[in-house]
Amino acid sequence: MASSAQAVNVIRIKPNHYVHVFDNNTNITRLEVGPQTFTRLDHERVTAGPESMILIPPRHYCVIENPVIRDPVTKEVSLDAHGQARLRHGDQEIRFTQDPFSLYPGEVLAAKPAPLQVVQANHALRLRAIRDFSETLADGKTKVTRVAGDEWLYQGPGTYLPRVEVQVVEVIKANIIKDNQALKLRARLACVDRKGAHRAAGEEWLVRDTGAYLPGVHEEVVGTINAYVLTEKTALHLMASRTFTDVFNKRRKAGEEWLVTLKDADTHIPDVYEEVKGTVNATVLSNRQYCVVLDPVVNGKPALGLRELRKGELTFFLLPGERLEKGIQNVYVLASEEALLLVARETFQEGKVTRKPGDRWMIYGPTDYIPPIEVEVVEKRKSIPLDINEGIYVRDMKTGKVRAVIGQSYMLQPHEEKWAKELPGVVEELLRKNPARDQNESASTEERDPTRVVTYRVPHNAAVQIYDYAKKQPRVVFGPELVLLGPEEQFTVLNLSGGVPKRPNYIKSLALFLGPDFMTDVITVETGDHARLSLKLSYNWHFEVGNKELAARIFSTPDFTGDLCKAIGSLVRGAVASSSFDDFHKHSSEIIHNAVFGKTPNPSASASGAVAPAPAKDAKGHVKGEAPAPKPTGESDRLLFSANSLVVTNIDVQSVEPVDQRTLDSLQKSVQLAIEITTKSQEAAARHEAERLEQEARGRLERQKINDEAEAEKSRQELLSLQAQSAAVESTGQAKAEAKARAEAAQIEGEASVRQAQLRAEASKIKSEAELIQLKQKQEAEIDHQRKVDELDLARARELAGIDSAKFKATVTSIGAETIKAIAQAGPEMQAKMLQGLGLKGFMITDGNSPINLFNTAQGFLGGVNPSDI
Repeated sequence: MASSAQAVNVIRIKPNHYVHVFDNNTNITRLEVGPQTFTRLDHERVTAGPESMILIPPRHYCVIENPVIRDPVTKEVSLDAHGQARLRHGDQEIRFTQDPFSLYPGEVLAAKPAPLQVVQANHALRLRAIRDFSETLADGKTKVTRVAGDEWLYQGPGTYLPRVEVQVVEVIKANIIKDNQALKLRARLACVDRKGAHRAAGEEWLVRDTGAYLPGVHEEVVGTINAYVLTEKTALHLMASRTFTDVFNKRRKAGEEWLVTLKDADTHIPDVYEEVKGTVNATVLSNRQYCVVLDPVVNGKPALGLRELRKGELTFFLLPGERLEKGIQNVYVLASEEALLLVARETFQEGKVTRKPGDRWMIYGPTDYIPPIEVEVVEKRKSIPLDINEGIYVRDMKTGKVRAVIGQSYMLQPHEEKWAKELPGVVEELLRKNPARDQNESASTEERDPTRVVTYRVPHNAAVQIYDYAKKQPRVVFGPELVLLGPEEQFTVLNLSGGVPKRPNYIKSLALFLGPDFMTDVITVETGDHARLSLKLSYNWHFEVGNKELAARIFSTPDFTGDLCKAIGSLVRGAVASSSFDDFHKHSSEIIHNAVFGKTPNPSASASGAVAPAPAKDAKGHVKGEAPAPKPTGESDRLLFSANSLVVTNIDVQSVEPVDQRTLDSLQKSVQLAIEITTKSQEAAARHEAERLEQEARGRLERQKINDEAEAEKSRQELLSLQAQSAAVESTGQAKAEAKARAEAAQIEGEASVRQAQLRAEASKIKSEAELIQLKQKQEAEIDHQRKVDELDLARARELAGIDSAKFKATVTSIGAETIKAIAQAGPEMQAKMLQGLGLKGFMITDGNSPINLFNTAQGFLGGVNPSDI
């Protein structure tokens, strides 16, 4: 149409039509609207039209792209400096029912007129803002600013008026909620739900109100939840999966656990953030029980680290997060010889005494005691009864000093504790054995109490050396005696040679036997004619202990048996080496005795009779190598070791055996012949003696049989008499006991019935009084609450009235009476002066389009004269 209009210079534009004309001189395109006859100039060109105007029927709308900019007040099209209509390029505008309008140059009809969308009841449109804008809601007062990406609902019933800034996403239908059901919702984005609660993105919640529910713009339906029915015997254990406010209007934090009981509700629908953990049974405490609840719930929140004491009689539910310390505990009942060691966990006041953390004290019996939460029971102590030969090690925890308490009944003080004395393993093993001389004796399996004073019974004619490391000096105890070891004392362990022949470190012992005793050893000697013999010798020995100085010397040699055997063996080997085999075989005992004890006194003997020098010792007093052989003291049959006061009084040759086999065979033949002769003579004598003894024994046996039969008959008569008496006593006693038992049973049953009736009446009375008090307190609380609410409403209304009156009074006072009067008279006076200045009585100006109100025209012609003045 534009090309056809371009060919003619005169264009007749019909009503409701328009053309676009481009001016080549100014490069401006203008709009020409009919009805008119348009004459095109040579420098002008018709770019569009004539085209009909856009007509939008009622309840329709259209979309315009690149709309013109209009003045916000006059609604006139805004033109630039060259007269060109200014456009909002790239923008759109939605226009509703109005007079036909034309498109300005640059405007494009993006969507033809279309009917408005009608939203039914219980339906809504989910809208999304595609750009920032502000709008006024339907109430005409509230102004809302929308940001691109915002979503909201347009709820029916109603007609939706579209905007270019808004996109219709979907149509939402309402869900129906039944009794004991809830609708589970999830927030797509952060929003505020129907009840005004703020919801975060992804948050879930429940709607419990029965009826139709229309999900919000950022809400999506997850499903329907059914309710749990609660009873009196169970409590529902719930846990919050995240922070939320439950149906009881309580704030629950993530991970928080709580109970829902019958007191809270008959039925409970778990919230979306409530996880059912299970059921909890009630905890019951008797009047002799108590418990300590760890992390108790205070004001609905777990007080972590706190402890709460609960005493019986009491029944309660253990709330989530709470746990019992050591379970249900019985009240501490202390006897007269018992006490409790207590330590303060924190500062608290106990009567007139202030306890600080770490203080230790004791509660003594007889009493019963329930420890408060500020107190920790360390242990239950009993008075330790100690005999005169018993004791314990006690350490003072303040000074660290250890002492032994012996021979009294002792109760540890609060600042004292038992001290365990550690002993070497070899000493522990020796203490478990009886102080006997057999080193193969079986040991006791009973473990030693390390806190008890170590005791050792020193055998008769024995000695024990004990070293005190605190005083750095030893002491020797002679038996029979009971050794009580002090805290700083230790036993001296003896390592002696033993066995046949002697082997070092064969015997370990705590006690040194003083003798007289004997020891046996086997030595190998060689005669002057080179015959090798094995001698088994036994020595009688003992220690000479006269005073304390000599008593300490007996422990100076660590292995006195080894030293004795080595010394005597050296003397015997020297004496045998100077004798022939025949001579030694005939006089062996005499040769060995003379070698050890000698025949004549030794002129070099000391005054004490010792003839051998003391063994060489190192810095610690230990013998270096083999001690030199002591020399004989003469005919006194004594061999004294001056180093440790050891005396050998006799030596016995138990056997002499040749080491060479041929010599041994010859010697055995001669010995066997002599033995056979002696054996036969002894057998004949023994046979004769045995026959004589057998005859005597047979006679005694016959006599004993006759005596036994007589005694048996006498005992049988006594038995029959006793049985008759016993039967009589038994029948009489049984009848008497049954009668007494029946009487006592009837009495006990009657007393129990009376007591049970009394207790039942007292329980009924207590229950009725408690219900009456509870009802009275509830009614008083409701009355007090309503009175306070009324007082608050009255005070608020009074204050608002005072504020309004004060505001009005302040306004009138600030303006002033004269100012108010001047404002009221300003209008009429100004009109009158204006007419007088123009010389007119009245006038009227109009543009021909606006209607004229002539109802007050006559009054205006009269100069504002009131009808009452005419």
